[in-house]
Amino acid sequence: MQKDVIIARLRKNGFRITKQRELLIDIILEGNISCCKEVYVLAHKKDPGIGIATVYRTMDALEQIGVLERKIVFQLRSFSN
Repeated sequence: MQKDVIIARLRKNGFRITKQRELLIDIILEGNISCCKEVYVLAHKKDPGIGIATVYRTMDALEQIGVLERKIVFQLRSFSN
């Protein structure tokens, strides 16, 4: 998916487009991201003022508009002894 399409969908759904939000979209589009913490670490290197709450809110917004899907990477199995 292209950045301009994502931004258009965010705007259409009433989300503001900030420099930090654009940075987070760029990071997500660059490659496979496994968690919000990973996005935060990469974003913080480029913009030390970005907060983890901004990352979580942006990820939630992207999920709400249908351009991001969360998957469980690791899951503990239950088993009997």
